[in-house]
Amino acid sequence: MARLTQLTTLITGGNSGIGYATAKKFKEEGAVVIITGRNAHAVAQAAEELDAVGLISDQADLSSLDGLVAALNVAESKLDAIFLNAGIATFAPFEQMTEAHYDEIMNVNVKGVLFTLQKLLPLLNNGGSIIFNTSVNATLGMPNSGVYAASKAALIALSRVLATELAPRQIRVNCISPGPVETPVYEKLGMDSEQIAGFSKLLSEKILLKRFAQAEEIAQLAVFLAGKESSFITGTEIVVDGGITVNAVLN
Repeated sequence: MARLTQLTTLITGGNSGIGYATAKKFKEEGAVVIITGRNAHAVAQAAEELDAVGLISDQADLSSLDGLVAALNVAESKLDAIFLNAGIATFAPFEQMTEAHYDEIMNVNVKGVLFTLQKLLPLLNNGGSIIFNTSVNATLGMPNSGVYAASKAALIALSRVLATELAPRQIRVNCISPGPVETPVYEKLGMDSEQIAGFSKLLSEKILLKRFAQAEEIAQLAVFLAGKESSFITGTEIVVDGGITVNAVLN
């Protein structure tokens, strides 16, 4: 039996990577799926492939968020689950961090996520589910990840506050913190195929399961958190990292 039948779900950044894989799993489990993204062509293509609704929204632009909410209101959409997946990752040593680097990450990963959720919250049904896509970087202490790690730590802290504030509405709020995942993010960092292969091999040795996660493996957890099987889980961060955080302690 499909686990998300009759649920309407929205996934930010649903046109690629973890967001796309999650949208596909949600569809397979019977959900109505709405994806958002800032690249009109990529969103349209993904929506067609997924048989989903695709809406343009740049969470770094608050006026764009108003357009998203307006489109949902026109369609009279009420949501049962929101997966706040969209974000960016760029890295720099602490001494080389710039204000532009800080602002770019925080505007998208924290400010953008916070106000996206604030604007969508009136559309979320009582008893619904909010899922933040965070990262083990929030606690791992990986070099060169200071601002990115701080942005994900901020979301974990926010999720716990929201779990408390939204409990009267029986809305559950949880975080998925992936370790390394095979997604296009490394290409976006300007790494070529040889660099990606070398980085993957080096990092995989730190993972107990000796490999990166597949985006579909993160999506499976999102399905669980979006549905009724997780009805007594809220205010929690679930780490999906193949054991990298354990191995970091052992080494």
